[in-house]
Amino acid sequence: MVKFIPLELTLQLRSKVLRGGAPPEVCIFPTDQQEGVFHLAYYVVDEIATIATFFPQQMEGRTQEGYQLRGMATDEAFLGKGYGSVLLKYGIAYIQNTNAKYIWCNARSSAVGFYQKLGFVIASDEFEIQGVGPHYKMTLNFENI
Repeated sequence: MVKFIPLELTLQLRSKVLRGGAPPEVCIFPTDQQEGVFHLAYYVVDEIATIATFFPQQMEGRTQEGYQLRGMATDEAFLGKGYGSVLLKYGIAYIQNTNAKYIWCNARSSAVGFYQKLGFVIASDEFEIQGVGPHYKMTLNFENI
């Protein structure tokens, strides 16, 4: 089941999956509490399996309103069960009710296939985020859904 959650409930999984066990305070993004941000979690019984954060942010070079997806992570015990797809589709549906025309993200190179299955397209050359690894900018334009 997908639920809206407070920032604090994202930090443990962000630390574990995205930041190599870094302290929770290191896993807070500067955009985590800006206006319009929301955090989602997919729960299996009472355990968080997958998380993602969405916030209003235009992608460089675009003039239309957009949302950035950031901090998407799935606990290893729940990988390959489709929970990430369900959560992301929920977030997409929610954002489609705003003025946004697209969602974009900096996708880890290892996750490109996951995003492509949901309709995202690569929008940049591969680039390195220091301390995190190789990424691509990817976009999902709502007129293509």
